[in-house]
Amino acid sequence: MDDIFHLHQGDAPLLVSLPHDGTEVPADIAARLTDSARRVPDTDWHVSRLYAFARELGASIIRPRYSRYVVDLNRPPDDTSLYPGQNTTGLCPVTQFSGEPVYLPGAEPDEAEIARRVELYWRPYHDNLDAELQRIRGRHGRAVLWEGHSIRGTLPYLFEGALPDLNLGTAAGHSCSPRLQQRLAEVLAAHPQYTHVVDGRFKGGYITRHYGAPETGVEAVQLELAQRTYMDEESFTYDPQRAEALQQVLRALLQAAME
Repeated sequence: MDDIFHLHQGDAPLLVSLPHDGTEVPADIAARLTDSARRVPDTDWHVSRLYAFARELGASIIRPRYSRYVVDLNRPPDDTSLYPGQNTTGLCPVTQFSGEPVYLPGAEPDEAEIARRVELYWRPYHDNLDAELQRIRGRHGRAVLWEGHSIRGTLPYLFEGALPDLNLGTAAGHSCSPRLQQRLAEVLAAHPQYTHVVDGRFKGGYITRHYGAPETGVEAVQLELAQRTYMDEESFTYDPQRAEALQQVLRALLQAAME
C-alpha cells in the first residue's frame, strides 16, 4: 500500500502515526484548489524527518502519501466535529486554517466524492494502523500510539493568541493511563526552554480518542508542536539546528512512553 501510505514495522511497543505528513494531491483535485491551497499550507511539515530517529528506538511508523486536503485521516468518517462550538476543519476540508477557502467557487467535493475518498485513502490507513497496534499488543502485551502533529503557532481562525511550543493531548486523560500522562508531563517540565500544556486547545484528534483505550492495553497520546520550534513557518523550511534541539526532547518523550 505504499501508494497510499508507508508503514515501517519496528520491534518496540510503540507506533508513531503521522497522519498529516502527506503533501501530494491528485491532479484532478489539485486543479480545483485555490492558488494558496495548492501550497498545502496546513501540512504538518517535516514531521517524518523530525521523528525519523524513532526507528532507532524500535518504533513502528505509519505516514500517508497524500495531503489532509484529500482527506483528513484524523477526523471521524462521519465528520462529527471534534471541537463543538469552535472553528475547525473537516474530513475533506473546504476551509484552510487561515479561514480562506480550499476550493475554487463551486468546486467543493460532494457527499459521493467524500465517501469515495474515505474508502480509497482514509480506510486503508486506519485498517493498517489498527492492525499494527494489534500486532504490537500481541507481541508486547501492550501498545503505545504516539500521534505526531505540528501546526503554525499563531492561527487566529482556530485559537486565540500563540500556541505553547509543546501541546500534549490525552483526550482529557481518557486515552492513556494517569501514570503515562504523568511521566510525559514530567519530561516536558524538565525542559523549561519550551513552553508546554497538557490537554489545552489540542486534546487529541479522532485517532487518539478512537484508539486510546488503556483498559485494553492500548494507550494513545498526541503531541502538537508549534512549528516555530523546528522550522520557519513562513517558508516551510526545516531548521536543522532548532530541530536537533527539539529532537532531544522528543526522544526523551518517546523513551518515557515505552517505560
